[in-house]
Amino acid sequence: MRMKLSAAHRQIACQSRLLSAVPPDLRDSLLDAAHVSRQRRGQVVFHQGDAAHSIHVVADGWVKLYRIAANGSEAVVGVMTRGQSFGEPIALRRASYPVSAEASTDCQLIAIPARAVLDLLHAHPAIAISILSATFMHLQGLVEQIEQLKALSGAQRVAEFLLELCPEGEASATVVLPYDKALIAGRLGMKPESLSRAFARLRDHGVRVSQTSAAIASVSRLRDLAQADTLGALGPAG
Repeated sequence: MRMKLSAAHRQIACQSRLLSAVPPDLRDSLLDAAHVSRQRRGQVVFHQGDAAHSIHVVADGWVKLYRIAANGSEAVVGVMTRGQSFGEPIALRRASYPVSAEASTDCQLIAIPARAVLDLLHAHPAIAISILSATFMHLQGLVEQIEQLKALSGAQRVAEFLLELCPEGEASATVVLPYDKALIAGRLGMKPESLSRAFARLRDHGVRVSQTSAAIASVSRLRDLAQADTLGALGPAG
């Protein structure tokens, strides 16, 4: 179901890295051409190989980006949430999506037609820098994911994930796990059983994980774990 953007949707889109540097009048013209769609959990937004016609901004909920390997296994490329955009470089090239996108929770997506963005770039080339910045941020995020997979133990990857959920400035926190543990494992490049072992290791660092939340006794202690030398007493990665 497609809807026009509300004032709240426009505010979320304007704060995204895709549009935050675009002048307000030009931003408004793009959002006039956009629409919002509601996706149910498990609903496919697009399939790997589909032609890319839109750039998406998550207005609410979580969206999983993933690829299916030749052996049929699923590799999670990213999990996007409120205010994050995806599909910029592919849509602007009018190419095919290299990944599939699926709603990990009930969510709302803002779809900005690639044609409207391209027309705006042709008319106002100076705003191309904001689009390049959004693309660079995606690349930087992928580099950081690869670094985590290569350099951090399983417990450290989970610690980093939990720290991202913690409110700033809090000494302790109880955070809600934003999506199921199978997806968390895929996002962190781990098998579900490896994730369970990592959660168990975190108990020694003051973290208690339930089905849907994690209670963190000391945020600073968890941060020390995340930044520790992997060759210490953390055990092997994975």
